[in-house]
Amino acid sequence: MNMSDSQSDAETGFIWPIRVYYEDTDAGGIVFYANYLKFFERARTEWLRACGVDQRKLTEETGALFVVRSTALDYRAPARLDDVLRIVSRIERIGRASVDFAQEAWRDETLLATGTIRVGCVDSTAMKPAAIPPPVLTALRRGSDSNGASVSTAGN
Repeated sequence: MNMSDSQSDAETGFIWPIRVYYEDTDAGGIVFYANYLKFFERARTEWLRACGVDQRKLTEETGALFVVRSTALDYRAPARLDDVLRIVSRIERIGRASVDFAQEAWRDETLLATGTIRVGCVDSTAMKPAAIPPPVLTALRRGSDSNGASVSTAGN
């Protein structure tokens, strides 16, 4: 599976660059496997920000909070110190109270790791599932082409 420059944004999803630092590597000099979860988390957070979703404001205004419900990762090749990676994030499914992401870590044309992550929306007080606020659903469906316009959740 190669990612070429000719693929459209819809096919590739949101791309976030990450450099591998010393703290990301293990004794063998390769990225410690659990750090791919951190890389994927950062990319999802930046993608939401690019969609105009401010997670802090979302919680303050609506009480809604996103939490990771499940993950599954597959490791294909190692990343090493100073590598620059591309983390590609796509939404696979949007439900009433959850979003399924497919994510990939690439170094140049080499696929390093893939992951599926289910993120659930919960009420921050009760910590029970809650519907994703309508303005956030709209932003998620629109994607990161929103030029980072802020999503207002007041009154919802």
